[in-house]
Amino acid sequence: MIEGARWRRWVFFNLPLALFVIGLLFPFYWMMVTTVRPDAELYRPWMAPNYTPFWTLNPTLDHIRYLLDETLFSRWMLNTFFISVLATVISLFCGLLAGYALSRLKFPFAGSLGTGIFITYLVPQTLLFIPLADIIRNFRLGDTPWALVLTYPTFLIPFCTWLLMGYFKAIPRELEECARIDGATRWQAMVYIVFPVAVPGILSAGIFAFTLSWNEFIYALVFLSSPEQKTVAVGITSELVRGDVFYWGSLMAGALLGSVPVALIYSFFVEYYVAGITGSVKG
Repeated sequence: MIEGARWRRWVFFNLPLALFVIGLLFPFYWMMVTTVRPDAELYRPWMAPNYTPFWTLNPTLDHIRYLLDETLFSRWMLNTFFISVLATVISLFCGLLAGYALSRLKFPFAGSLGTGIFITYLVPQTLLFIPLADIIRNFRLGDTPWALVLTYPTFLIPFCTWLLMGYFKAIPRELEECARIDGATRWQAMVYIVFPVAVPGILSAGIFAFTLSWNEFIYALVFLSSPEQKTVAVGITSELVRGDVFYWGSLMAGALLGSVPVALIYSFFVEYYVAGITGSVKG
């Protein structure tokens, strides 16, 4: 009986999980291998002798050196980080106030307004960048980081608001009521009681908002034109793809290095802060 249970666990859980993990991590492994693979191996025909597609025997850092020395990759990283942080802060601030109001306060059409905010988030960006481009042109913000800092919240605020609404609804109202009975104002109860309890939800919304800002492509492609102002996603694809020539080694190096900040944020905040705070709240 025990052997049968172990067999079923391996077939229906362990094996599918292993295949899923392999499929999930294989693109990152391929990026790492391509990053350190020399050009002589990158452009070698697959039928050539001693062809090793999944590893290299002669690793090199030439592609990373080319990326850092011959392109503006460091500037693109700084631009992306600046834009993502500012857009995330603005969206979190507005999402906190809107999410609290829609989940806690009673006023006409509160439910319909919450649904409308969620529907706004579902509107495709390809339908919005044309009117937003006209607004950016009128305010003369084109080809500046502020064009993205002010347009990213158009899809980040609805996302943060909807996510935080659900988290605020899960917090017992009795906590606020006790604070109000002790003489706290609505603002004090919100800032000193509700927000500290909602820190895991706030961090989760911030992580997702930062990731969406970091990976955004359409607005950055339309609103930024000069190489010095581009973000990582646009800079890599526009500067390392010239006609029908693809600099695969540097492209993969840029993609790999560009994903490091997001991976660090996920691993640090999720493992230590969100998991730890959630565990302490449950305890």
